[in-house]
Amino acid sequence: MAEPVTAQALQERVDGFLAGHDPAGDRLEFLRARFDAGLAWVHYPVGLGGLGAPRVLQPVVDQRFAAAGAPDNSPRRIGIGLGMAAPTILRHGTAAQRARFLRPLWTAEEVWCQLFSEPGAGSDLAGVATRAVRDGDGWLIDGQKVWTSMAHQARWGILLARTDPAVPKHAGLTYFLCDMHAPGVEVRPLRQATGEAEFNEVFLSGVRLDDELRLGAVGEGWAVARTTLMNERVAIGGAALPREGGMIGVLARTWRTRPELRSPALHDEVLRLWVRAEALRLTGIRLRQQLAAGEPGPEGSAMKLAFAALTQQISGTEVELLGAEGLRHDHWRADRPAELDLIGRGPTYRWLRAKGNSIEGGTSEVLRNIVAERVLGLPAEPRQDTGADWKDLPR
Repeated sequence: MAEPVTAQALQERVDGFLAGHDPAGDRLEFLRARFDAGLAWVHYPVGLGGLGAPRVLQPVVDQRFAAAGAPDNSPRRIGIGLGMAAPTILRHGTAAQRARFLRPLWTAEEVWCQLFSEPGAGSDLAGVATRAVRDGDGWLIDGQKVWTSMAHQARWGILLARTDPAVPKHAGLTYFLCDMHAPGVEVRPLRQATGEAEFNEVFLSGVRLDDELRLGAVGEGWAVARTTLMNERVAIGGAALPREGGMIGVLARTWRTRPELRSPALHDEVLRLWVRAEALRLTGIRLRQQLAAGEPGPEGSAMKLAFAALTQQISGTEVELLGAEGLRHDHWRADRPAELDLIGRGPTYRWLRAKGNSIEGGTSEVLRNIVAERVLGLPAEPRQDTGADWKDLPR
């Protein structure tokens, strides 16, 4: 039996790696070598970028590399890949799929997007209408997806499609890895309140995918998608942050450096938000410790729910604190950004963009139902569509 990996052993392993790899050298080669050395995501299996170490030891590695000035893998650009696609491929993928996709995903050679929501299936994700029909040794995909972040940058997408309309909606789904460069994939920008087009709508017209791009068994797509959803909510709401990390840090710095903006009422509000942010941060630490023992559960929904409300209130308080100055937006160009950066933008952008936090990754209304039913054990909401075949449901 292999001895457990310790923090000290990881530090020594990182130091040994740095002795043989110059952080100032070729960025991509450095990241590839780090993955191959098992120092990418240390809790992943050996050979897939990890060492089978406890998840809670990941900051030990990241901090050691950061202190050495090593390049990162652009986590804001590949957040969907890191937080959603990778854990789903690890859990449900074949050995060949893991070997093919995980390394270029982590090194940011391939960007991923999420092809889940549709015009008629957002909160009710199991109602998706995008069809996947057998075509020899592959599948033909037809449908439309919407609110697809980073589709304009993506090389691959995680796709939920309907393979059998003649069974109840949850039973007729299959999960695919979609080639975003395949013929028939069309990405169109969706301009949002910030002025930018971070989101997209994606049209799939006769897109052919080989069966080797199917993730999980035919008809088991909902089980695979649940892995994605649980990890998505942890990725959005439970990110590892230092004290005063994230948006609360921006508000706190403004409060400290701009005394002329202060008032007793705002002092009370800033303090209240600071306490809530710190409580949420500590709860996130506890959640990640629980993850070390297994897969994400419904607790991640509670974290994402709290995160959405908090970021909206922090951004609103920041605009209120700055007054007219807080209403000056960076620009209204219809840019298509390569990554999401809340901290590096202005207060109006943060206030506008935060409105999406209660929609993306599961609406706050749906997450409240999940928390009520799966965490608190309250009775489920009455449903009329769970036993009927999808083809018979009104749309």
